[in-house]
Amino acid sequence: MKENDSFSIGEFSKKTGISVRTLHYYDEIGLLRPVKHPTSGHRIYNCEDLFTLQKIVSLKFLGYSLEQISHYLHEPSFSIDFNEMLASHLQGLQKEKEQLDQTMKAIKRVMRLLEKEEELESSVLFSLIQTFHTEERQTDWMEQQNLTHITEKLDQKSEEDIFSLDQSFVQLTKEVKQLYGNPIEDPRVQEMVKLYVEASFSFLGEELIQKLAEADVEETDIQELENIAPSPFTEEEQQWLNQAMEYYIKQVEMDSNE
Repeated sequence: MKENDSFSIGEFSKKTGISVRTLHYYDEIGLLRPVKHPTSGHRIYNCEDLFTLQKIVSLKFLGYSLEQISHYLHEPSFSIDFNEMLASHLQGLQKEKEQLDQTMKAIKRVMRLLEKEEELESSVLFSLIQTFHTEERQTDWMEQQNLTHITEKLDQKSEEDIFSLDQSFVQLTKEVKQLYGNPIEDPRVQEMVKLYVEASFSFLGEELIQKLAEADVEETDIQELENIAPSPFTEEEQQWLNQAMEYYIKQVEMDSNE
């Protein structure tokens, strides 16, 4: 430390690890304003500025914005009331952490699919990302329909189970694009539907399928769920796929009754 305990901006930056550019910005917004040399106008920092910067860095570490920091910066002390603000801030940070965790999981799922498939159509890729992004809204929808027990079971699925279903969905989208326009009773179309249905049933399990079958859900509510997670198919492709699935289910029912 110098004898007069003053620092140029370069010295202050080196001492604190805060860039000169950031110190300039803090000065501009009034967060940390050092005295100016009377003739040169150069910024001169002192020990009091060092303490102020420590408070700024500490509050930033707690996740506060610069605007919020400006409100607390010159408080001489903090009472127990500050705990309430910290608790509220902690709740907000927890929400951000959950969203970040969800984003990281989505990125890993997409990366793994791209490694496996090597290439995905943009409509399929962004449909998957949107599905990942809206999983919380889908869970809320399930809870509104009193299907919380089902979401709890789905939350217990392993990463491998989820990845397997993701792959099945990608395969379905590829084949729909290839086979669209063929008669729904075409063996290739029915084989496509069969493989996807079997993969879905394998993922869900017999117990969850039974519970879903017993659920009393209105058509408008189903439409709401479909709007939350948009399809990668055109309207015509989706209608054709729905018809193919209905035909498959009827055939399975006829076979089981014989």
